[in-house]
Amino acid sequence: MEELVKTLAQALVDRPEDVTVTRREDGDAVIIELRVAPTDMGKVIGKQGRIAKAIRTVVKAAAVREENKKVIVDIIE
Repeated sequence: MEELVKTLAQALVDRPEDVTVTRREDGDAVIIELRVAPTDMGKVIGKQGRIAKAIRTVVKAAAVREENKKVIVDIIE
């Protein structure tokens, strides 16, 4: 799951080396934290949050196959 988020984010940003993804579990939920360079934040979020929503949708669809847990993608500044 983390590799999927990292690959998607690296394809969007100007500084792919600054993309970091961490995973933590909180009960029945998996939280994936995505960090990018401050200058790339707009590219990951997109206009009106459309790209961020698309990333979350793809990850949730992939999570249904892998895990029976709720997956949350947090984009952290």
